[in-house]
Amino acid sequence: MTTTKETPITAATTISQDIRPEDLDEINGFLNHVGVLHKIKPEHNVKDSFSNLVGGVLKVISVERGKISCSLNVKAPLLNAYGGMHGGAVGAVADRVAIACARTVVGKDKDIFLSELSISYLSAAPHNVEIVVDGSVVRSGRNLTVVDVNFRSKESGRLAYTTRATFYNTPVSSL
Repeated sequence: MTTTKETPITAATTISQDIRPEDLDEINGFLNHVGVLHKIKPEHNVKDSFSNLVGGVLKVISVERGKISCSLNVKAPLLNAYGGMHGGAVGAVADRVAIACARTVVGKDKDIFLSELSISYLSAAPHNVEIVVDGSVVRSGRNLTVVDVNFRSKESGRLAYTTRATFYNTPVSSL
């Protein structure tokens, strides 16, 4: 395989000897397809720009103790190279909804920190589909809070993604 400056795999890349050249070409093609070489646009090269991106598509429907429900319209910036909602966007939305849900039961005298987030991808959420994102507290104790967040198609009710977040509840520092 020939490498140039225009490919994700360059002459400077360390490549194991057990990787076949045709496999390397396949990996390089995939990385090109998903945009590894794209530069970050100046408007996205700001602190926490991903929150701004996700926040632009997420609308709160209802909030109650231990539960939150939101609506999300899958817009082009949230899509992966295959036309479905990008896994990173799923994780970012799940994180924000889970934090908001946990906040309904964890007192303001405690900070919450994400310790684990698991995501199961069951079906794709394509462009312009409206998704209902429901968060619910599974358990909340003195030190831990566990929240489930499910993503369902509003039209069919079909479950697209299911996530579980575990948070550490820690007292706010008084330094």
